[in-house]
Amino acid sequence: MGLVLTGKPRPHVTQITLNRPERMNAMAFDVMVPFREALEAASRDNDTRAVVITGAGRGFCSGADLESPGPIPGIEGLTLSTIALRSMELLDDVVRAMRRVHQPVIAAVNGPAIGGGFCLSVAADVRLAADTAVFRAAGINNGLTAAELGLGYLLPRAVGSSRAFEIMLSGRDVDAAEAERIGLVSRVVPGAGLLDASLDLAERIAGFSRPGVELTKRMLWAGLHAGSLDAHMDAEGLGQLFVRLTTQNFEESIKARKENRPPDFQD
Repeated sequence: MGLVLTGKPRPHVTQITLNRPERMNAMAFDVMVPFREALEAASRDNDTRAVVITGAGRGFCSGADLESPGPIPGIEGLTLSTIALRSMELLDDVVRAMRRVHQPVIAAVNGPAIGGGFCLSVAADVRLAADTAVFRAAGINNGLTAAELGLGYLLPRAVGSSRAFEIMLSGRDVDAAEAERIGLVSRVVPGAGLLDASLDLAERIAGFSRPGVELTKRMLWAGLHAGSLDAHMDAEGLGQLFVRLTTQNFEESIKARKENRPPDFQD
């Protein structure tokens, strides 16, 4: 079996699983390269309407693997300093790839999400957590910076600046209950039911209009980047007009309600 598994456990839902449980799904390069490729493939797959990512075994992702990091592609003839730059770029590209996925990405955080694993979870659009999940910005514990792989940008937007500063500077564990309380995850689910709950959510999202879902994802992230309310409202308005005027989805939703049935959006 490969180090990254991909399947479709529900209609129009792709599940991507980090499959190195004996190393708590650590971010070895021979795991992260196929993981990025799986994200890109899911984004290109027109049958996929939502993506769920998770880890095999008892952990989501334990961050960098310092004992068995795996081969780094494309470094022949480079010196140590340039190899370090290429290595960080490769890992950064995993986070960028997740953000570029057209469809919503749901992280089913089934256990510890440590260091870079914390970053991967926060890069997802939605996070559901098992009651055994733990989050830690571990770089600070290792004498390094806790700000890595976009965490210093993403975490304040998820939980607010003061909480993000405290979590990242203290290097402490955030358990599932606290993660739910501060908005780091949207829901905590008993461990045995986490994957089903995540797939249920993905399947519900997959039932809506494709452009409606994809534009909603884009607009939510754009709102976090927007310089002003006015600028963002203009973008939202154009997105709404685009779907309203180029599809019959609105008319179908009205007809479906009158007929007491789920809508069949043809986009």
